[in-house]
Amino acid sequence: MEMLSRVMEAFRQRFGTPPWYVVRAPGRVNLIGEHTDYNDGFVLPMAIERAVWIALSPLAGPHVCAYSLDFNDVAEFALGDLCHTAGGWAEYLKGVAWALQEAGYPLCGWRGVLSGDVPVGAGLSSSAALEMAVARAFAAVSGWDWKPKEMALLCQRAENQWVGVNCGIMDQMISACGKVGHALLIDCRSLEGTLVPLPPATAVVIMDTATRRGLADSAYNERRAQCEAAARYFGVRALRDVTLKEFARKADGLDAVTRRRARHVITENARTLEACEAMQRGDAAQLGALMQASHISLREDFEVSSFELDVMVECALAQPTCYGARMTGAGFGGCAVALVQAEEAQEFAAQVVAAYQARTRRIPAVYISQAADGADVVVMPA
Repeated sequence: MEMLSRVMEAFRQRFGTPPWYVVRAPGRVNLIGEHTDYNDGFVLPMAIERAVWIALSPLAGPHVCAYSLDFNDVAEFALGDLCHTAGGWAEYLKGVAWALQEAGYPLCGWRGVLSGDVPVGAGLSSSAALEMAVARAFAAVSGWDWKPKEMALLCQRAENQWVGVNCGIMDQMISACGKVGHALLIDCRSLEGTLVPLPPATAVVIMDTATRRGLADSAYNERRAQCEAAARYFGVRALRDVTLKEFARKADGLDAVTRRRARHVITENARTLEACEAMQRGDAAQLGALMQASHISLREDFEVSSFELDVMVECALAQPTCYGARMTGAGFGGCAVALVQAEEAQEFAAQVVAAYQARTRRIPAVYISQAADGADVVVMPA
């Protein structure tokens, strides 16, 4: 609990007393189900052990005073007078306060110290972890019940409408609703979630390529428009509604690029549901095979992989203790994810780092993770 003691000690040093509460909210990695969310499809993320932590105490007035250890910066604002300023991490705090108040939640002020070990910009949802931790902090000091799904929706609204990032619901939902040892199958249309256990004796290894996605925004918008065009062609609300059989029957009428985009989404939804069934059977080999098929589809049909992501996946699959690996996240950089034998995870990580470095001359970061709980209160008044 290194992060716990770090934020508690920093709070004590800054404010001269121990904090009343410490809250945490995790980042996430998506095991399978990529670019399916905005097609009303299925995703299968898990919360990871890396998280954003806040040590805090209530304030008498309607103010927030938060210090970020990671940015060495202070955010101060009045809850009754929220407005955009220069941007940056403070806007996420204000956005969450805005969304909660818009939904009718009464908010008390607080002062706190924040820190996180979710890498920023790696596709592991550091922003959703920050949002959910802030919502958990407001719930703690304001005294209302914590409703994970509702809080996830409000934090998504904060990111969409206050921060201005058009994210789907997956990141906030898994940060709110994660459970130790489980991934969460999310139906992005109904927002129903089904907890599914990780196969026994496995670990998830997150492999950061040390590259960041440069083309993601324009390419993301282009892919989204292509998927919408394909849905119109099939006469459905979203590609989630097209079966594999129907695709095979009608796809020839699409241009080659749009056909490939649609094929990825339709097959990825099927793979994600199959992955859920494999996990319920404890079948690590089948889950790994589906992850590999997902990567090939993302590389060939959706064309959002990169040289470094492909190399990382190849380095992972070359290890005998690896069940499967794939790029994860929007693509063009960031992370890949592998499912490996738990007792060999450290050796796997060392071998992959060495192999990737030799081929790319880049130094990757590798994180071994078990599935973690969603946002919670770790310390509260006795």
